Amino acid sequence: MIGSKKQMTAGFSAPGMLPIKNRRKPPMTEQCHISGCKHDVPAALAEHKLCVLHFTLSLEAGCAEMRRETALGNTPHERQREIMKFITDNGERLARVATSGLHLTDDLKARVLSTFLTLMNLRENLDRAAMRTPPGRSGILR
Repeated sequence: MIGSKKQMTAGFSAPGMLPIKNRRKPPMTEQCHISGCKHDVPAALAEHKLCVLHFTLSLEAGCAEMRRETALGNTPHERQREIMKFITDNGERLARVATSGLHLTDDLKARVLSTFLTLMNLRENLDRAAMRTPPGRSGILR
């Protein structure tokens, strides 16, 4: 009788629910390309070839530069769209790293959270700058 019925392995399989596949990913073998760094590169950061620490440092530096660029409120609309894409893409990438099951030290977890906050602040600065700019000055249609 057991052979004729589908058994639920964890008790969570129900019609309409998506199965969770627990596939083991191959071990991280690539190392960070920053000179002197011996940390492994997580799969989500493979295209950047950076460890979690250097990825967050890179994001922080990029956000600081963009925040200075947008502070005056005369950033062209196309550049604002590029910055929004930067925030979205890197926020999603950081979330994948943070929730991938990779063991992160408490310091690295704090750095990841701080980097999320930096991305959020950049977004707010972009919005505030756009609201301060008079119509027609930056090319933004209201």
